[in-house]
Amino acid sequence: MSEDLRSLSALALKEAFETRRLSPVEVAESLLDHVQSSDHALNAWCLIDRETTLALARESEQRHARGEPLGLLDGVPVAVKDVFLTPMWPTVKGSRTIDPASTLNKRSPATAALERHGYVPLGKTTTPEFGWKGVTDSPLCGPTNNPWDPSKTAGGSSGGSAAAVAAGMAPLALGTDAGGSIRIPAAFCGIVGHKPTFGEVPHWPASPFGTLAHAGPMTRTVADSALMMQVLTEADPRDAQAAPRRQVDYLAALGGDLSGLRIAYSNNLGYVDVDPDIERAAAEAVRVFETLGATVIEVDPGFSNPLAAFGHLFYGGAANACRDLGARKRAEMDPALIQVVEKAERLSMLDYLAAVNERMALSERMAVFHQKYDLLITPTLPITAFDTNREVPPDWPNTRWPTWTPFTYPFNLTGQPALSVPLGLASNGLPMGLQIVGRRFEDERVLQAGHLFELERPFAARPPIAGEA
Repeated sequence: MSEDLRSLSALALKEAFETRRLSPVEVAESLLDHVQSSDHALNAWCLIDRETTLALARESEQRHARGEPLGLLDGVPVAVKDVFLTPMWPTVKGSRTIDPASTLNKRSPATAALERHGYVPLGKTTTPEFGWKGVTDSPLCGPTNNPWDPSKTAGGSSGGSAAAVAAGMAPLALGTDAGGSIRIPAAFCGIVGHKPTFGEVPHWPASPFGTLAHAGPMTRTVADSALMMQVLTEADPRDAQAAPRRQVDYLAALGGDLSGLRIAYSNNLGYVDVDPDIERAAAEAVRVFETLGATVIEVDPGFSNPLAAFGHLFYGGAANACRDLGARKRAEMDPALIQVVEKAERLSMLDYLAAVNERMALSERMAVFHQKYDLLITPTLPITAFDTNREVPPDWPNTRWPTWTPFTYPFNLTGQPALSVPLGLASNGLPMGLQIVGRRFEDERVLQAGHLFELERPFAARPPIAGEA
């Protein structure tokens, strides 16, 4: 397969389709061939339906031939995390407990919006059961591996989407993030992942993780994430918690520079132990933002680790997802998921409300913090990818995944936009990520900062799996 087709951005494909230099069928066939030849090493995909994908690509090709393309993405291939409803394919969320037939002929707001814009769905990507953890493995699908080293995890819960994009199997992918599930695998796999402001991207059915959960884009470039945001933010009446539509032109907002911006940089939030390679790379990134015109101040936001409050709310959401499942079905599920569910089921209402109170206090603190600072920059993760098919690294002092992702979950609690961009490779050859956090409903500023950083520090390296035949 042509290496160029694997590496082309969605914006480049869009232009090539509109000028008819490339055909949506040609691109879809090439990417599907790449999946067939290479996914055995990754297990990024849980469903591939070549016939349906190519039929949709032919419809797109015919629209382009008539000069009547649909919207912004006609013919562009997209990988769909298997938590989003697709009318032609079942959505089982990595679980044996869901009846596949019951999920057909339904669309999530994200896939409905993509469909209106003529996307070509390539298939469904893997997720841990119900998207419950920061790595991707499940009793149904097994582990998803990292394109940089298949003995390492791709991260999660959107690990299948991240691995597919990193390996050149798809230019765009859908992910969800209730504690880092877009940003974790984006950092581990060396791609871009954007968690939008809560409510900016409509989501339905409501997540069992409540207002912790966000849907967003996973791409190889920030500009492609901005392109996806143009589509994903379209109104959908089924999400009663969606914010009013702001009609932002995310692509246009990428231009300019960062003159006049005040950026806070925290290498550890005041409580995180960070790998020295990541700490050095993040500190070097600060100088890039200064050359772009921003004033960067090293300062912590000043909150203590909200791990306990996050755990009550997140694992309470996991218990919510399993509330109607009896012992027989639970016996078929990820045993670690059932452990956290049973622990959460013992929480009192006052325990839960105390976590809500802490969440509100954290949101208030960050709102005040952003009165002084336009953006906050941190590492995305304090570590690089570890051994696959594990919830935590070997010899890790804790048993649960949030203990190694302390930079991500605070901003699910606050609902702020947070972007992970590639920060280069650590000395072990694995990717590192930089997180850019902004005020609520200032996604365009977060994306602009990430885009300008990317232009100064392009991540040109490609994972070994992308070069396989």
